[in-house]
Amino acid sequence: MRATVVLSPPMSKRLIAKGVAALPPVKTALAHGRIVITFGTTNAYVAEELLDRPIDRGAFAAGFVDDRWNLNARLGEMGEIVLDQGKRIEPVPDELLESLRAGDVVVKGGNALDPEGVVGVLLGSASGGTVGRYAACCLARGVELIIPIGLAKSVHTSIVDLSQEMGSGTIGLTMGLACGLFPLHGRVITEIDALETLFPVRALHVGSSGVGAGAGAVSLLVEGDDGPVRDAFDLIESLHDEPDVQLTGRA
Repeated sequence: MRATVVLSPPMSKRLIAKGVAALPPVKTALAHGRIVITFGTTNAYVAEELLDRPIDRGAFAAGFVDDRWNLNARLGEMGEIVLDQGKRIEPVPDELLESLRAGDVVVKGGNALDPEGVVGVLLGSASGGTVGRYAACCLARGVELIIPIGLAKSVHTSIVDLSQEMGSGTIGLTMGLACGLFPLHGRVITEIDALETLFPVRALHVGSSGVGAGAGAVSLLVEGDDGPVRDAFDLIESLHDEPDVQLTGRA
């Protein structure tokens, strides 16, 4: 059986978050280890799935893109969310980094996804911000780095190549913050990965964006046996009233 679906940006974020929560390494870390959920709009939905309650999404973002590369006016009102065996804790940042081990999970979003599955993260901070804090730690120790990102952020150029073209000091004119671009490697979770984690189906990306309610939307083809396809379709239908993240920028 085949079905076509259209996911608005908030629907995509919620679906991706459900997919992240269903991943075996996330379930294991939730029971036995630590999970660090860094700032981000999609990550706010991930936090809600793992905490099983709403959070203040408007405070859970650092940089974001509206009509420019912007910075959240509410940055600092809320810290990153850290779970230790499923319970939220408030660790000292340096102690948290020292404590992370293989079997733990760091959730970090991104701004662009290339055809090779490499994620690009815009760097507004001269020291690398969240990426600078966690990327090397994850690679050095075998900490699972999970990257939730919507297919609407797909680009057609190598992120590695783009990263060589970027850099805040090389930009003469910019709409908003001048940024670099970091190539981030990890377990990427898109709408496709979420669906294929949650259901025994195959999903294909067939279109992006639209007008009105379809602005920024992602269109997918879902195929498989009747039951799983209907279940996937019903889940997506149930997400239609999902509210988006409301942010105000400093720029």
